[in-house]
Amino acid sequence: MITDSAVPTPEDLQRPVAWRHGQAVLLAEFQNHVAAVASRLAAAGAAMINLCDDRYRFLVSYAAAASVGHTVLLPSSRAEQIVAEVQAAHSRSYRFDDAMVDAALSDCCAAGGATLSVPAEHVVMIGFTSGSTGQPKGFPKLWRSMLASTARNVASIRREVNIAADVTSWVVATVPPQHMYGMELSIMLPLIGGTAVHAGRPLFPADIARALAEVPAPRVLVSTPIHLRAIVESSQEFPATDLIISATAPLDAALAAAVEKKLGGRLLEMFGSTETCVFANRRTAHDEAWRLYEGVELQPVSDGTLVNAPWFVAPTLLQDLVELRGTDRFIVRGRNTDMIEVAGKRASLGDLTRRLLAIEGVKDAVVFQPESEAVATIRRVAALVVAPGLTASQVQDLLAPSVDSAFMPRPLIVVDALPRNELGKLPRENLLKELRRRTGA
Repeated sequence: MITDSAVPTPEDLQRPVAWRHGQAVLLAEFQNHVAAVASRLAAAGAAMINLCDDRYRFLVSYAAAASVGHTVLLPSSRAEQIVAEVQAAHSRSYRFDDAMVDAALSDCCAAGGATLSVPAEHVVMIGFTSGSTGQPKGFPKLWRSMLASTARNVASIRREVNIAADVTSWVVATVPPQHMYGMELSIMLPLIGGTAVHAGRPLFPADIARALAEVPAPRVLVSTPIHLRAIVESSQEFPATDLIISATAPLDAALAAAVEKKLGGRLLEMFGSTETCVFANRRTAHDEAWRLYEGVELQPVSDGTLVNAPWFVAPTLLQDLVELRGTDRFIVRGRNTDMIEVAGKRASLGDLTRRLLAIEGVKDAVVFQPESEAVATIRRVAALVVAPGLTASQVQDLLAPSVDSAFMPRPLIVVDALPRNELGKLPRENLLKELRRRTGA
């Protein structure tokens, strides 16, 4: 396996790594596939842009790239312009997709896979921020850092549902492997051992239920609030799911409790970023405070929070404003760029959004600043709201008792759906485009 230089035992080689085409892929076959793809990469370049849609093909090509000393680039989007910009910025970078994996596997023999190792200090990947709060930026990840944080993810999963060390848990993920969250929870987990992953990326409730039913128990669903809300609101029946993991956007306690009731397992919300990877979690249906991973330290500063851990190269500044609760717990109070001020009054865009979502009849909402230069000196806020059966003025009337008039969103526009990306996030450029379309500004 690529995480260990030791020769796998015969028992190790029978360990499942993935579920594909209705059956388990064992470690022996996976290593053969990795070796077949790796043989085609040596002269390809130095950095792979992994564009595979199929999660197993992504897993194989990711492991193959690491095994030959290449770095995997993870653009914030697979849009052609974004991919082209990343490729142009990294010399000797190349694209790799599903068809290329299939071409390599067509020549794969029944034996010949090798135990693959990766140097601890190798930059195994570069993740890029989503662009939700600014210009996308790359963050290199060392192999040792990824192993350390993944080991803690594994420990959290096993502890939460009491999975024994010799039992394989099965992951079904609705998030793409190109995103850091998807990378950590659906690609790194099977590489470190003890977890296997479904090759698909189901999006709709019926597809998610089908994928969960295909894999053995214990089952782990890796998803996002937008997908989890669709699951709760659907009439679809689901197989018992031992653990549900959520990230990419805040999850409220009521939805977390509804998910647990619907799927029968515990819901664990992960806290992290492209810059840091996951470093804390909480059982959102019951806990407001986040629990830090062992070894992680937080230091609140004026413009955010410094995060450090033994596996970090250096402390990392996040824009989140936190309140420490002892040595291993914290509460998030907002983001540095989330705070707004007018006439000496302060408010949080996140809090304004939560107040909108609390209105009966509002299904989805976001409050944001149209003028990027207005951070901390706001001139106005705007809102996009999904509220079937309500008008914009009705929503404003219902919101008025809970917010200062200085922070009432103007304009507040009722829309059919928010312009979310495939992760359920709301990139700023999407919000501004929708606002211009609706107002003509």
